Amino acid sequence: MSTGIDVIAPNLKRRLSGVTSTIVRLVPVQARSIGIVATGPGLPAGVPHVPLWKIPFLPRRTRVWHARRNTEMALGLILRVLGLSRLKLLFTSASQRKHSGYTRWLIGKMDAVVAASARTAAYLEQPATVILHGIDTKTFTPAHDRAALRQTLGVPDGVLVGCYGRIRAQKGTDAFVEAMIALLPDRPGVTALVMGRATEGQNGFLDQLKARVAEAGLSDRILFLPEVSVDRMADWYRVLDLYVAPQRWEGFGLTPLEAMACGVPVVATTVGAFPEIVTPQTGALVPPDDIPALAAGVAPFLDDAQLRQNAGTTARAHVENGFRLQDEADALIAIYRSLLP
Repeated sequence: MSTGIDVIAPNLKRRLSGVTSTIVRLVPVQARSIGIVATGPGLPAGVPHVPLWKIPFLPRRTRVWHARRNTEMALGLILRVLGLSRLKLLFTSASQRKHSGYTRWLIGKMDAVVAASARTAAYLEQPATVILHGIDTKTFTPAHDRAALRQTLGVPDGVLVGCYGRIRAQKGTDAFVEAMIALLPDRPGVTALVMGRATEGQNGFLDQLKARVAEAGLSDRILFLPEVSVDRMADWYRVLDLYVAPQRWEGFGLTPLEAMACGVPVVATTVGAFPEIVTPQTGALVPPDDIPALAAGVAPFLDDAQLRQNAGTTARAHVENGFRLQDEADALIAIYRSLLP
């Protein structure tokens, strides 16, 4: 196996994160076309992998080291400077903020840089290739029988609007709840689903949201659901009529793509890569942290079934024509090949 390794994707963080999820999704797909392995802790068995301690002992040849964090850039640089591995260094940046001097210095040592969005590229001080994330369009597909699936999952009939992900202020969960409190009293056929887990220290935030909903008399129409495993998420998108991504800040944000691939229109804030994903034909974009604007963006989709159907159909086609996981994998492989001898 080791003699066929052309690319190493380090994951130097044991706890699950967006970067780890990206590696877990991409590497098995890329491995069909190029010799790539991940390295580091906390990776599932299905991901091609080589133990970190073995890296300096691999047969001597040029390989690409694809870092996505400062620690990974630094380790690749150390391995190369010490002569322990012959590496070409590639960094993917998803951050949308001004980098520290240390990070800029590390990036300056890279042989190539990829940005996860055009907005991310604007924060870099050197040229970068923009490669947007993609998703598995064979896993995330529209429902064959939405009514039957709703029965199976135990969710109400009528119009369902959802907001999924970590429950915290950064994700705008409170903005979604407040928008629903404003919209639902005049729309008795609409139910809102909030699904996710309150991260450490956020249980009080979740309790406040539930109390706010109860105060508004909407506890039976704004439902708080527990987080489900990744393999079950597609079904929870499929039962929706509309998905809302109300984030105040986001590095990239995959949930709109996942919903759109399931044929669901999306209303999202103008953060992360959302302006590069959501179009007027697939949903709507609104400013972050603006609850009246969020409610105004959502309302037409709650009131017009034909609008939802047209936008949902277009959303699926939009994802298939540029946001497939295979598209992302192929674009990165082209970068790898350009760096290899």
